[in-house]
Parts: sequence; C-alpha cells; structure tokens
Amino acid sequence: MTANKPWLDQYPSSVPKTIDPDQYDNLIALYEECFNRYRMHPLSICMGVTHTYDDVDKASRAIAAWLQAQGIPKGSVVAIMMPNVPQYLPTMIGILRAGYICTPINPLYTGRELRHQLNDSGAQVIFVVDNFAQALEQVVDETNIRRIVLSKMGDMMGLKGVLVNTIVRQVKRLVPKYKLNDPKHEVTKFPDVLKQGKNLPFQKVPTAMDQKAILQYTGGTTGLSKGAVLSQRNVVAAALQSEAWYRPITSQIDEAYINMVMALPLYHIFAFMLSLLGMRSGYTFVLIPNPRDMPGFVKTLSKQPFHIIPAVNTLFKGLLDEPSFKNLDFSSLRIAQAGGMAATEQTAARWLEVTGCPMVEGWGMTECVAAGTANVITDRKFNGTIGVPVSSIDIIVIDENGERVGVNQAGEMCIKGPNVTSGYYNRDSSEDFTKDGYFRTGDIISMDERGYFTLLDRKKDMILVSGFNVFPNEIESVMLDCEGIVDCAVIGIPDERQGEAVKMYVVPNDNNVTKEAIKEFALDNLTGYKCPRHIEFVSELPKSNVGKVLRQKLREQHLRDHPQPL
Repeated sequence: MTANKPWLDQYPSSVPKTIDPDQYDNLIALYEECFNRYRMHPLSICMGVTHTYDDVDKASRAIAAWLQAQGIPKGSVVAIMMPNVPQYLPTMIGILRAGYICTPINPLYTGRELRHQLNDSGAQVIFVVDNFAQALEQVVDETNIRRIVLSKMGDMMGLKGVLVNTIVRQVKRLVPKYKLNDPKHEVTKFPDVLKQGKNLPFQKVPTAMDQKAILQYTGGTTGLSKGAVLSQRNVVAAALQSEAWYRPITSQIDEAYINMVMALPLYHIFAFMLSLLGMRSGYTFVLIPNPRDMPGFVKTLSKQPFHIIPAVNTLFKGLLDEPSFKNLDFSSLRIAQAGGMAATEQTAARWLEVTGCPMVEGWGMTECVAAGTANVITDRKFNGTIGVPVSSIDIIVIDENGERVGVNQAGEMCIKGPNVTSGYYNRDSSEDFTKDGYFRTGDIISMDERGYFTLLDRKKDMILVSGFNVFPNEIESVMLDCEGIVDCAVIGIPDERQGEAVKMYVVPNDNNVTKEAIKEFALDNLTGYKCPRHIEFVSELPKSNVGKVLRQKLREQHLRDHPQPL
C-alpha cells in the first residue's frame, strides 16, 4: 500500500490514514455537534469581549430565522463582507443553517472587484460592516443585491461596542461616508436582524453532503476571479483532515481551553478551515481585527495564554520585528502553523529561537479548502519542504503529456481527496482535472523517496503577496485604462517583507505620465496588495511571434538588473 504512497509511512501512530466525512449528514450537523458539546466554553475573544459556543449558536439561529423570513429561495447565495469581528462566524453559520450558499468577500475589495464577485455569484443579500459600505454603494445598483444588512464593528460587544464604534467612526475616522438608503435595496441594521430573528420561527433545512456550501473566490488567469464550489462534504472533510493532523500535539495540551490566535482574515480559506477545525475541538479564537497594528496585536497576545498561532510568513516576521514580542510568555505555545505562502528558513530560525516553538509549513489552496500537505506536526526541525499529503489525500506528479514522473523529478502537482472542489461556478472545469479525476493545481513539485514534496515553481504566473494570490492578467487589464499607458506587463519579484511584490513594466505614450500618477490610479482600482510597488518604464515589451508578452523574459531581465545575493 505504501509503495505508491510512501508518505503514509511518515504518519505518527495517532494520525489516521483516512477520514470519513460522511459520519455527518451535512456541515450543519458538525456545527450543531460543536454547540451541544462545548455550549458554555468560550468560542471567541475580541477586544476583551467573550462569546460562548451557546452565544454563537443562538445568534446564528436568529440570523438563519431572519433570512428564511425574507422569502429568498433555498440555495440562493448570500455574501459576507467583514473583518475578524464577533459577528463573522454567527453570520456565516446562520447563512448555512438557513439553507443558503455563503460567498465570503474580501472587505478590502474595490468596487470593481466587488461588483464582479457579486454578479458572478448572483448574491441577493449581503452582510457588510459599515467601514466597507462605500465600496458597496459604488456598485450595488449594478448587482442582484436586494437586501443589505449593515453592521458596525462593535455590534456584538455590548457596552464595550459603543466605545469601539465611537472610536472607529469619530476618532480614527475609519468609516468613509456612504449612502445605502435607495428604495431598491432594503437596508437592515445587524442588531435588528438579531432582535427580529429571535422571535421568528426557524426551520431546519434538509441538506445533502454534495450540495454547495461555500463559493470561495480565487484569482483567475483570465483576469477575473473564479468561484471554487466547495460542497458540504468538501468543508467537513477539510476540518476532519486538519483536526486529525494536529491531534499528536493537541491531545497532549492539558488545559481547560485551547486558545487559537485568529489573525488571518476569516474570509480567507486558510482561516475559515481553521475555524472549523477549532470548533470541532472546542477551541477559543482570539480574534485580531487588525493584525497590521503590531503593537496592538502583541498587547492582545499578552492578555491570555495562546497555544496555536497560524499565520503567513509575513505575519510571523512582523511579530518578530516588533520589539515587545520577545517579552511575551510562550510557555503555552505548541503549534505555529505556516501557510498561505512559502515560509523562509531565516524567519523559521528566528521564530524557534524567540518562542521555542518550531514553525510547521504546509501547502493548501482554495480549491481544496486549504487542506493538502503538511509537515509532521511533531517535527522540530524546519526542512524547507511542504510536507506530505494529509489523511485521505492522494497526490500524483505528472509531466506535460500527463504521464507520471519518478521520484525527485519535477512535474505538475495533481490532487484528489474528499476536500477537493468539483470545479468552478458558472464555468466549464473539465480541463482543470486529469482524465482520472485529479485536480490540476498548476504548481510544479517533486517528491522524494519518503513521500515529502518540495514546491519548485508555479506553472501559472501567479504572484503570492503576503499569502494572497495576485494574477498579472487582472492587474494589466485594469492598468491599461490608466491615461498615459500604452502597454504594460506584470511580474512578481522577491520581497523580504511580503514574499513577493508586484512589479509592472510600462510602455508610456509620452514623457508626461508619472509613476506617482500610475500608483494613484492603481490604488483607486485595485486592492492594496495587488497594486504595483515597483514600476519601470520601457520602450517595448518582449513578446512572442503571436503577440503574447513573455513574462519569463521580464523575470530574467529583473534578475540580471537586480542579482540576488548568494
């Protein structure tokens, strides 16, 4: 059995070779089991305010009842556009409990990006925090949105929330002016949804495991993001796979509650999967609404023990660079899970030196609910690989002809498992799978004799900025609308802080266009992490004989001009 899957020999004895997602009738059955088992446990802590599993159960049920009372057909799509605030999980669970499909939206999206996701998903209702309502105002008339639920940061923080809302709006001025009172869109305040929902009947919806649960949007090589269809089974499987993988460590933590630091945004697939893993095991989430505020982040960490901290390399490095971080008590820390982007050996070494807890690297993607490969959780040494496939996952490596390659040979990574998507929403996904049903990831890897995989390159031109997928075609299509740009091409270049940064080569129409004007246009039309940090003017772009820009030539040119130190 292990001849074709040598990685199975690397599993700790307490990690099962397979998991069974069909032990649950659906995703809601998993959530309800968590509520019943851990009812009085704290589920989240945010800005000093605690909510129990019972609180979230009741709030999500109220939201579900309110949604059902709106007369929206079963199977409709409901969007959620929030940072890590206490109302995020009750809202997402409420959407699913009501029998609807949830599509999480990055709150930092510009109007253009938001319009595409709302229209492609066909969302009819959106829950949005007012900090980001201005972007919605710009495009809502061009979408199918009929109901808007407007929330404030502190809406589930009681008296503390009044202070939080005042500071956010009046002191920090983080809520741009907006108008959403058009009669075409019914606007309801989030507290009113909770109040009304408590007094409305809630009807359990029979849901099968193969039905859609989440439309999670990811970057697309065509310049438009694509919605990966994640079924009830996909999501349950990823939760069980991750829980099983962590078990050798978490089963040894002898404390009443395991605290997981939730600094990764819950709209990101990595954090969403971890929230499910955590709920199934009764964890408490320490919510960090703004992880960029490093002094505030460290202050939050100082207030309670923390056992698990998942993050991207950028975040680990940011914490290490904050002088006060080294003064924290790390005696409870057991797992530092690196994902979302490649972890660097330098950051891993510093992290181990400061905290005494090794960083464990893994690989996942939106299309497999962030579960894929991981290093063995008990390993103490950083090895630079992405580890081995987790329970119930099979991975093959193929060449350009679709033939499997041998050990230590490079090829495309193709993955199969109960967590893997069936395809993209509103798109023909047949070419995304091999003939025998493996999903083609587009990543180039090799496997050693023990079954450990090394990530070598990306087949596509995707750029990874602080763990976020950025696709050159999207940026180029937007920036060609900028006055003064005749042609442009985008590549990713190494960046110590972000992993990679966006560099854009521009062919200007005259000498009057400036880098400052280009950057300003980008900020108005693209999410911050997609904006070019480096701009270079050129007279022409290298192209093939059919006019396709040769980005590899640009990458080679950049390396010649900016050689990396050995």
